[in-house]
Amino acid sequence: MTDMFDRFAALHVPREPLVLFNIWDAGSARAVAAAGARAVATGSASVAMANGFADGQAVPLDLVLDIAARIVAAVAVPVTIDFEGGYAVEPEAAAANVARLAATGAVGCNFEDQVVGGEGIHPCAFQAERIAAIRAAAGPAFFINARTDIFLQAKPDTHDEAKVDAAIERAHAYAAAGANGLFVPGLANLELLARVCWESPLPVNFMAFPGAPDAAAVAQAGVARISHGPFPYRAAMQGLEDSAREAFNQ
Repeated sequence: MTDMFDRFAALHVPREPLVLFNIWDAGSARAVAAAGARAVATGSASVAMANGFADGQAVPLDLVLDIAARIVAAVAVPVTIDFEGGYAVEPEAAAANVARLAATGAVGCNFEDQVVGGEGIHPCAFQAERIAAIRAAAGPAFFINARTDIFLQAKPDTHDEAKVDAAIERAHAYAAAGANGLFVPGLANLELLARVCWESPLPVNFMAFPGAPDAAAVAQAGVARISHGPFPYRAAMQGLEDSAREAFNQ
């Protein structure tokens, strides 16, 4: 487990980012691994949609853990799981859930600071407390990718230096609490992204989306990880629907 964690952590190199083409089950994990993935990662929305649930921790926790274990068993590369808000609010409960996730063989998780099912984001100090509890429960060989929703919850035209200041404050607090990475989905302004990368003590994760700057541009900004969120699932389902329509119309 430690070897797999070390292998995964070493892939986070600023300007030479790890690309995660997000998957949702063992079959999609095998397909992406066969394409040359150095690691695989689930997307919570993709897992939810593939199993008939809404995003936002609507998938039963036991099912999430079963899917994680199946993915780990299906591929020979590190696996990280989008674990949303830890399926709990209180630090001890979230930590217990992440400990169960680590027991599946996953080497890490995304852990977000938005109030799942509510509004806004958790106060910085409280989210840091949650991260510290997770670190204590999961042990040192588990990659906590701390996601902040500062940018995702705001319209792109409102992204500014003040929001970057807030994100950097959280990066330092989350790093001190034991996080390994900083995820800033929604931030696509390359100048602001470059400042986050420069001032964050943690390697930065960018989320690609249609219309976003390309991988070369965000790599130049200093990111160490690029993930693709729900978009691979949506593309796959569109391809499936298109193929079905063609078959039905023959």
